[in-house]
Amino acid sequence: MVPFFVQFKCKLGQSYAVANAIAEAEIASEIYSTAGDYDLLVKFYVDNDTDIGHFVNERVQTIPGIQDTHTIITFKAFGPG
Repeated sequence: MVPFFVQFKCKLGQSYAVANAIAEAEIASEIYSTAGDYDLLVKFYVDNDTDIGHFVNERVQTIPGIQDTHTIITFKAFGPG
């Protein structure tokens, strides 16, 4: 599985609706509300052979209430041990 993150800028007053829609779609691992330039930070996992661009375009950006997204591809997770 390949992890990646997407930051969401939502239309005014739509952050909770977008977060709930993502949760109901059961496509995300974790969903966080954030302060700053973006309203939500969401962690996704896809199969190794999944095209992340198509996944974001077809499964994520089609959710109503999203104004903008910023996808972050990660390379390595660091931790103890």
